[in-house]
Amino acid sequence: MERVISGNEAVAYGAMLSRVQVVSAYPISPQTTIVETLSDFCASGRLKADFVKVESEHSAMACCVGAASAGARAFTATSAQGLALMHEVLHWAAGARLPIVIANVNRAMAAPWTMWCDQSDSLAQRDTGWLQFYCEDNQEVLDSIIMAYRISEKVLLPAMVCLDGFILSHTYEQVEIPGIEEVDRYLPSYVAQLKLDVDEPRSFHAAMPPDVYMEQRVKFQGAMEEAKGVAKEVDEEFGRAFGRRYGIMEEYFAEDADVLLVTSGTITGTARGVVDDYRKKGEKVGLLKMKMFRPFPTEDVRRVLQKVKKVAVVDRNISFGATGIFAQEIRSVLHRHGEGTSVFGFIAGLGGRDVTPSVLQQIVEIAKGKEAPSGDVVWIGAKP
Repeated sequence: MERVISGNEAVAYGAMLSRVQVVSAYPISPQTTIVETLSDFCASGRLKADFVKVESEHSAMACCVGAASAGARAFTATSAQGLALMHEVLHWAAGARLPIVIANVNRAMAAPWTMWCDQSDSLAQRDTGWLQFYCEDNQEVLDSIIMAYRISEKVLLPAMVCLDGFILSHTYEQVEIPGIEEVDRYLPSYVAQLKLDVDEPRSFHAAMPPDVYMEQRVKFQGAMEEAKGVAKEVDEEFGRAFGRRYGIMEEYFAEDADVLLVTSGTITGTARGVVDDYRKKGEKVGLLKMKMFRPFPTEDVRRVLQKVKKVAVVDRNISFGATGIFAQEIRSVLHRHGEGTSVFGFIAGLGGRDVTPSVLQQIVEIAKGKEAPSGDVVWIGAKP
C-alpha cells in the first residue's frame, strides 16, 4: 500500500508494523505526532499495545526499560531536551542490554530556545551505548524502525533511529507501507532470552564489583562490533523481502572522486543533486552517505576514503571546543591509514538553517581550491 504520509507518521507505521507491545508516550515538538498517531492506532485496535502516558521523558525511557526487562518489545520517541532528560536512563538501557527502539526527531539544543533542526541532541548521546541510524527520507524512516528491531534483538543493544525535525517529521512524501503479514515474516515476535519472571527469579541490573565490571564492558563492546555485520545482513534480508536496501553507508560516484562529500540525514538528497551537476561538467565529485553512526563503520569508511585526495565532511552539529562530530570520527578513522587524504570539516545548517545546493557547491569549491584545510572547522553561512 502506498500513502502520502509525514515522517512522524512513517515512524508510527514502522512501530505498528513491528508489533510493539509497549509505547511510552510523552509529547515534545517536533515528535509529538508520532505518539499521537500511535495513540490512534491503539484506540482503533490496529495496534494491540499498552500505551503508557508518562510525566516526563526520563519516565518514558524508564517505562521502556521496565517493559523490555519483562520481555516486551518497547518503543518511544522524543527530541532535543527530551532526549537530554533521558540521558541517565539511556545508559541503564544499554548496559542492561535491552533491545529498545527510540525515534529521535532531531532538534537543536537550547539555549537559546529553538524548535529547528540539527543533530546536536542525538550525537550528544553517542557514548551511551545505543546504536544510531540517520535517515534521508520518509521511506527510509519507516523501514529503519523495522530493521532496528531486527538488529537490536540480535545483538541485545538499544537503537536510536534519527530523522531531521520538520524537514522530515512534518513533510509529506509518498511511502510504501508493507503489509503486516510481510513484516511478520521478516520480524518475528520477540522472545527475550532472559526476563523478569516470578516462576524463574533472577537478579537484574545488579551492582558489579571491579573484578567483573570490566568484563561486562568487554562484552558490551563486542556486541557493538557484532552489530556492524548484523546490520549489513539485516539490510540484505530487507532488500530481498521488500525490494529496498540502504546499507550502513552509501557510496555515490565515490570510486574515482577527487573531492568526496560526506553527509548524513536530509542533506544527502541535496548533495546528490550537486554531485550530479558536477559530474555533468566532467568534474569528479562524489558522495558518501553515513547512515550508521554507532557503531561507527570504521573499516568501510577507511576503505572508501583512503583512496580519495580530498574529503569534505558536512556536519549539522558541533562538539564545542573541538570540531564537527562526523569530521572527528573520520579523521580518527584515517589516522595512520589515510596518509595523503585531506579532511575538510564544515559546519552548516545549525538551528534549522537551510543547506541549499549553493551551500554545498561553496563547500566543494573551498575543498577544490586548497591542498589541505587551513583549520579544523569552516563555518558555512554564518553571518560575520
